[in-house]
Amino acid sequence: MNLKEIFFKALEVEDPWYIRSIDLIDEQLIIEVDFKAGSTFEDDDNGNDVSKSYKAHDTVIKTWRHLNFLQYHCFIKARVPRIKRDDGRVRLISPPWAGLMNGFTLLFESFVFKLAKEMPVNRVSNLIGVYNGKIWNMLDIYIFGAKSDEDYSHVNTVGIDETSIARGHEYISLFVDLQKRKTMFISEGKDNKTVANFSEDLIEHNAKATQIKEVSCDMSPAFIKGVTEQLPNAKITFDKFHILKIINSGVDKVRRAEAVDNPLLKNSRYVFLKNDINLTAKQRAKKEELLMPKLNLKSIRAMHIRENFQQIYSANNPDEFESLLKKWHSWALRSKLKPMVKVAKTIKSHWEGILRWKISQINNGILEGLNSVLQAAKRKARGYKTKHFMTIAYLLTGKLDFFKVNKFCSTHSF
Repeated sequence: MNLKEIFFKALEVEDPWYIRSIDLIDEQLIIEVDFKAGSTFEDDDNGNDVSKSYKAHDTVIKTWRHLNFLQYHCFIKARVPRIKRDDGRVRLISPPWAGLMNGFTLLFESFVFKLAKEMPVNRVSNLIGVYNGKIWNMLDIYIFGAKSDEDYSHVNTVGIDETSIARGHEYISLFVDLQKRKTMFISEGKDNKTVANFSEDLIEHNAKATQIKEVSCDMSPAFIKGVTEQLPNAKITFDKFHILKIINSGVDKVRRAEAVDNPLLKNSRYVFLKNDINLTAKQRAKKEELLMPKLNLKSIRAMHIRENFQQIYSANNPDEFESLLKKWHSWALRSKLKPMVKVAKTIKSHWEGILRWKISQINNGILEGLNSVLQAAKRKARGYKTKHFMTIAYLLTGKLDFFKVNKFCSTHSF
């Protein structure tokens, strides 16, 4: 097999295309491709849903960046035909190796795509010598193309959570299919309009708002309002981890207030916020010291309220769950610890959504995991603009099928 035959097979070039020449020019490998004289090319955009064959009307010279060959940058250069349709319009025929971006082959785009999933776009740009704006454009085209084929007709259980783009008040909201553990939709902001945007996106993907039966979210008034207005058949489950975060905040407020007059409580925050199984040996020893009855610490009482709340979730059935929650609520109110009384009142005002957990058994643990992936990517890139962060969020957490956009995204590894 000669060199032309090797490249013909490697590039998956098919008749009527053939490799005319292979040259090394100025440290660049140039593969010149042409088509056979008299060849015809099909056009399936003639308005009749029937493809028709046309001979070349004229040609233009095009060049595409391809995967490197050894240490050399590789380019495909080809004489590309234009056909003149029956309606008089002239159309450029796209050769089979051409990518979605002008000047890239499909294989090169697949390579860039895989790099972008592993490292910040700026690093990809420096590595391959391509302007990062062009890489972002390519990623957006791929994500738009893959997402347009998504079918949400099966979705009935959704998790909603916001994640920060940068320090300050910039956020995006993630809408996650909790059954398939994938991000379905992303909206800028964290207000009730994000749910309206999600409802509209459902319609575009063979679904409707009324099919959503269960939603897990935090106690954000905006999310509650959005779900109530836009997803009329959805029952809200307030996320267990968010509730515990509120309770932990109450415990820490009690500890900080008491620490002002009690030096034993200095540097003991995590002793009160961690579960026993997660304590270090030093923290466990500190906890044993603080548990001494003679100290009668308010912080210990608050910690016991937190620990007791977690035990409620081991209830055997919804009735037992509600009974335990009522007892806990009464205990927290009688504690006379202002932060914990405030927490108890917050729990009471969201009662039904908390009880719903024993029926739905859903939470935002999946979203917390996805959020961690995004925050890690953000740290590596030292921040993103809003549009770019949404692109990365879909890329890393959307589980999108890019095969229809580029068959090499699923079939080649590098």
